[in-house]
Amino acid sequence: MFSGTFIVGLQAAKTYKELSQRSLIRSRIQTNVAVSKAYYQALVSNEQITLLDANIAQLKQQLDQTTQQNKQGFVEKIDVDRLDVQYNNLVTNRENTSRTLILSVQMLKFQMGMPIEDTLKLVDRLQDITLDKSIVEKVIDTGFYRNRVEYNLLETNVKLNQLDVKSKKAAYLPTFTANAGIGTVFQENQLKYLYKHNYPDSYIGVTLNVPIFNGFQRSNQVKQSQINVFKAQNDLVNAKNAIGLEASNASITYYNSIQSLNNQKRSRTLAQEVLRVSKIKYSQGVGSSLEVTQAQTELESADNQYIQALYNALVSKVDLDKAYGRIQ
Repeated sequence: MFSGTFIVGLQAAKTYKELSQRSLIRSRIQTNVAVSKAYYQALVSNEQITLLDANIAQLKQQLDQTTQQNKQGFVEKIDVDRLDVQYNNLVTNRENTSRTLILSVQMLKFQMGMPIEDTLKLVDRLQDITLDKSIVEKVIDTGFYRNRVEYNLLETNVKLNQLDVKSKKAAYLPTFTANAGIGTVFQENQLKYLYKHNYPDSYIGVTLNVPIFNGFQRSNQVKQSQINVFKAQNDLVNAKNAIGLEASNASITYYNSIQSLNNQKRSRTLAQEVLRVSKIKYSQGVGSSLEVTQAQTELESADNQYIQALYNALVSKVDLDKAYGRIQ
């Protein structure tokens, strides 16, 4: 009829449900982050293959022209060999990247919980993904940490510890219970009359349990629960500071990644221009084949650095959104 700990238990049921729901949200966010990074890895590998195909086609054309010029005695055999080595390296690199793409897609399927033997087609384009420094430069709400599910889980933990204190204090209150019962029995001196007469019985009663003294055990339990509340509140403050630090780090990393990506784009454009000018000079007899080979190597290096900078920018964007609680 009355029990303080039972009433507190009813209140805790709602909080435990909230804890389970927030744990589910955390799992979804973690899955979202893992799938996003795997997806970007697959898109970047696909973009790298596109760049390699363009370089291979360009180098193949140059190799064919140089081979014909060598047959006609206009260039030396070593010029053909240099281009042939570069061409074979590019083809090998392309094959390796193709296998990496297959592995990236399989990793994406795994993160999605999809059977890796099923077919998955990537339809998005990297050009459609917004990578802008203005995302960092926007004014951020100082209370963004409340959007983080990790902070919400710690808030729930504080509530549970506070309810635990209430439960321990409720043990000081008396408990009042009521009970009742009814039944019947059949009995006779002779077996043949056993089920002829029945004798009903019933009872009703109440119990009052008043705690008096238990050797200070209950008092110490309350104090221990209050200490747990203080610990949980300190964890909440530390989490706020940690989330702020994580957000600052993610912002700086993203900003630097965008800066590096833009620099690599410019470097790649310059490398393409250097290669174009080197080819013109070589065709007009005022440049050397070694100069063209070096320009081609620099373009390949610029492509690789651009691909790495692109992936870093995409991953840092995911980390930035996660740090500010934008992934739900």
